[in-house]
Amino acid sequence: MDRPVVCIIGRPNVGKSTLFNRIVGRRIAITEDTPGVTRDRIYSEAEWLNKHFTLIDTGGLEPESEEIIPRNIKRQAEIAIETADVILFVVDGAEGITTTDREIANILRKSNKKILLVCNKIDSKISRENLFEFYELGLGTPIAISAEQGMGIGDLLDEVIKHFPEDKDTEEDEDIIKIAIIGKPNVGKSSLVNKIIGEERVIVTNIPGTTRDAIDTYFDYGENKYVFIDTAGLRRKRSIYENVERYSVVRTLNAVDRADMCILIIDGTVGVTEQDTKIAGYAHNNGKGMIIAINKWDIVEKDHNTYRRFEEEIREKLSFVSYAPIIFISAKTGRNLDKLLNLIEVVSNNNNMRISTGVLNQIISEAVLMNQPPSDKGVRLKIFYGTQVAVKPPKFVVFVNKKELVHFSYQRYLENQIRQYFGFEGVPIILEFKERGN
Repeated sequence: MDRPVVCIIGRPNVGKSTLFNRIVGRRIAITEDTPGVTRDRIYSEAEWLNKHFTLIDTGGLEPESEEIIPRNIKRQAEIAIETADVILFVVDGAEGITTTDREIANILRKSNKKILLVCNKIDSKISRENLFEFYELGLGTPIAISAEQGMGIGDLLDEVIKHFPEDKDTEEDEDIIKIAIIGKPNVGKSSLVNKIIGEERVIVTNIPGTTRDAIDTYFDYGENKYVFIDTAGLRRKRSIYENVERYSVVRTLNAVDRADMCILIIDGTVGVTEQDTKIAGYAHNNGKGMIIAINKWDIVEKDHNTYRRFEEEIREKLSFVSYAPIIFISAKTGRNLDKLLNLIEVVSNNNNMRISTGVLNQIISEAVLMNQPPSDKGVRLKIFYGTQVAVKPPKFVVFVNKKELVHFSYQRYLENQIRQYFGFEGVPIILEFKERGN
């Protein structure tokens, strides 16, 4: 069964993202005292009194605007309203009712959904007096809160969960595989997500930097449940001027941190850049599984050597992620997206693979016989045994006589021997060496 869906709607700068962050318990949506900061639908799992639900934050609605970004925000909000079971219509209690509030109320009344009127910024006597004028909207009793101070949130959520449909699943689900879509701005990350799930889940324009937050999209494929985390593209530092852009970089890095694996999108018309190297490096250093997807391959001029040259360039410039499979795709035409989904499944399985201690030590013993461990000043490295201690990524602890005798080249040799038997395509392997006590 699907999760109940709760959608936050309102005009710009009424505190929707602050409320979203307060409910989910961490800063996901960017919050800044600037109208229009949130553009896309931002999803997160949330919970209240053991009832689990999906919470959606939306960009501020300006119904009459014809500018491209506000128009796209309106379309995104309309999609969110369609999918919602409960709508939180947020208004600014400090400012009072506005014409835009009335226009949004008219739109919401036509949705035939359960609407809770949430009066935010009620933290002073003046704003409490403003509360009564919101009855004019005809949406029932306003619920007074202060998202910034955390006041009234519990009472609001008590009301929210009363209206969950009985046929929705509110139990906790821990089996979701999290995939961060990473890359420079304007390489097609949002287009890829939209193409895979078959709807305009993320705003797509040809304006670089349109996606400012890390945005979660849930979907099922085969027997697995996934969430795509579409991220704002990482720019060069000198290109980051406003605070919102700085926050977007932090969100991208946080998205990588909470992901199980990453898909690095590279623009096939440009090739591998310094920024691609830095983004891939961050994911690698944090032990994330990885797929390298070359997008826009439908418009790349090709000859019989194009594929080989591109692969050689990637392997040279991204040599530290030699384990990552490379796939050539087109988010626009859908080229190879079925193969990409199959690769995701393979990498996810490898990320969770466990090797028994007996089999691992057999591999290590054979490796030692074929290539003797290094020695220093007459003392040779002795490997006693190894064991796998973790997954996501696979981590092995190898017990030795002296850690300082473990040369990097021998460590890499042992990793290659493990990969020779088990592949581990798409995931880094961590080998940790510990001295065994006598």
